[in-house]
Amino acid sequence: MAHAAEFATKPEAEAMVNKGLKFLKANGKDKTYAEINKKDGQFSDRDLYLTVYGLDGVVRAHGANAKMIGKNLMEIKDVDGKAFVKERVELAKKKQPFWQDYKFTNPTSGQIEPKAMYCVPEDDMVVCGGVYLK
Repeated sequence: MAHAAEFATKPEAEAMVNKGLKFLKANGKDKTYAEINKKDGQFSDRDLYLTVYGLDGVVRAHGANAKMIGKNLMEIKDVDGKAFVKERVELAKKKQPFWQDYKFTNPTSGQIEPKAMYCVPEDDMVVCGGVYLK
């Protein structure tokens, strides 16, 4: 997915999440988590990467920060005090794809920026990929 644009778009985020779900169905959780965790893998493109959370708030896979894997982030809040993982898990329990807005550190700029995360619930987890809003 090499693109001329510097930043990922919402349609690219949706496509990346759908690609991750297709990979998950074909290869199972362990291989999918390992692939998402590769910083230079097929699920990382510029400022777009996938994350997978269990419905318990525990990070199963993280394309930008391996230190997050295995941590329960249910109580984490963004700079505005939004408990975005808790909100994400609650939205995922409705079993419908959704977009969620919050603020997070952009791995390419190192700055806290507004982010829109596209998430699709799957079994006992939610697969997400987001774009930083410029």
